[in-house]
Amino acid sequence: MRLNVTVNGEHRQADDVWEGESLLYVLRERLGLPGSKNACEQGECGSCTVYLDGVPACACLVAAGQAEGRAVRTVEGLAEGDALDEVQRSFVERGAVQCGFCTPGLIVAAHDLIERTGSPGDAEIREALAGNLCRCTGYEKILDAVRLAAERTAAAKEAAR
Repeated sequence: MRLNVTVNGEHRQADDVWEGESLLYVLRERLGLPGSKNACEQGECGSCTVYLDGVPACACLVAAGQAEGRAVRTVEGLAEGDALDEVQRSFVERGAVQCGFCTPGLIVAAHDLIERTGSPGDAEIREALAGNLCRCTGYEKILDAVRLAAERTAAAKEAAR
């Protein structure tokens, strides 16, 4: 099948797609967007989290055919040109990136949390990130990065008023 999907605001097309192959495979192998990682292929680790029509989803669990005509936003699509999104920048500054395998999914999940809540508390952060597994960091630097991103995002919105 020919898959038509909007990825990071741009219409993209992939040919010879089997309807049952995962959206993750299409993104990485057919469209050249390697940000989302392929770890568990069972929706358990969160490494492949993307926005699908504005809602976080594990791309490994979405069949390509289900993505036809829909909007996907990947971790690459959070940045504006060369300028990193506040969550991306905070992860780098707080050292919340080690091996980097879980990072894309954590960033998308944190981005969604901050967009929905503005200034989440620690319990909200932990709950929002519960579906994302990390084996390297011990999570404390990740929590620090999310707190920093939330503070900066709130300050930027306040300054824009």
